[in-house]
Amino acid sequence: MKLEEIARSIEPVDPQAMLHAREHTSRLVMPHRALGELHLIGERVCGIQRTLEPSVKEKAILVMAADHGIAAEGVSAYPQDVTGEMVKTFVRGGAGINVLARRANARVIVVDMGTIPDILEQTSGKNPLLVRKIARGTQDFTRGPAMTREQAEQSVTAGYEAAAGLFEQGVELLGTGDMGIGNTSPSSAIGAVIMGRPVQRMSGRGTGIDDETFARKCRAIQKGITVNTPDPKDPLDVLSKVGGFEIGGIAGAILAAARFQRPVVIDGLISTAGALLAHAMCPVVADYIFAGHRSVEQGHQLMLEHMGLGPILDLGMRLGEGTGAALAMPIIEAAVRVFLEVLTFEQAGVSKGAT
Repeated sequence: MKLEEIARSIEPVDPQAMLHAREHTSRLVMPHRALGELHLIGERVCGIQRTLEPSVKEKAILVMAADHGIAAEGVSAYPQDVTGEMVKTFVRGGAGINVLARRANARVIVVDMGTIPDILEQTSGKNPLLVRKIARGTQDFTRGPAMTREQAEQSVTAGYEAAAGLFEQGVELLGTGDMGIGNTSPSSAIGAVIMGRPVQRMSGRGTGIDDETFARKCRAIQKGITVNTPDPKDPLDVLSKVGGFEIGGIAGAILAAARFQRPVVIDGLISTAGALLAHAMCPVVADYIFAGHRSVEQGHQLMLEHMGLGPILDLGMRLGEGTGAALAMPIIEAAVRVFLEVLTFEQAGVSKGAT
């Protein structure tokens, strides 16, 4: 199925399921909406899954990995070979995302969307690696397009298929994560183009760069936008001109979540750049997205506001990998359990107060 057909097939959440869920919440044995945002989260899951018996027990996090030509411009505090090394660490189960995913009882699936080294596919084990390599990293987008349009479409399709496979296996709640040295630069570029914001407002410190490196990063992003003139009304053009393979993969995974009517919780700046692309392709996807957290990257909050999303957590994080999504998953599950397991006033035999 082509991406245009996928986007057209996505339906909004069920308003009747949301209405019935709110009515049920109003009868729970507690003051009206006393658990605040937890009620809204639970009701949203009902609307997404079209049921008053929602379930998010089966959880998985897709960590998309790729390298970036823009790293040659000195925009990161870390060398490019860290991308491949971290992919191996994910598979071994020793990274931050692995620890937090275990606490959330979520599987971690790593997808090599375009790392420079060859890393053998590993379909068994607790943290499998799928190789869907589009190319060995993108091109330096300060000198021309990051990738071809065909590669951009291929990356979104690969992300869609990876997520669709998980949903077909029974995954009920998906998280998105990323790995790629230099990938805050294409993410900021995507946000600047689609939202029409200044590069300096969309860019941040990424892996913890100093003032000189930050200034160089902003210049590189602006140069890339100027050289390539991406069309803000054409998300595939934006992705091909200034994006990254893993960002396209995340966009595809979000499209899959919306089409399969499953909630998806996004992580920080890079995941949200992918969500921004998916949203540009089909604005209805916002109905299916939970923002796991708000990172310290200044552009992240602007992206969330553009899609009408509020973060579940705000812990000053900037790691990526899907860590914010993993931390938010137990909160989403708690909200669903409150909806399902708290008695109503009638069931508990408790007198309801005046409303």
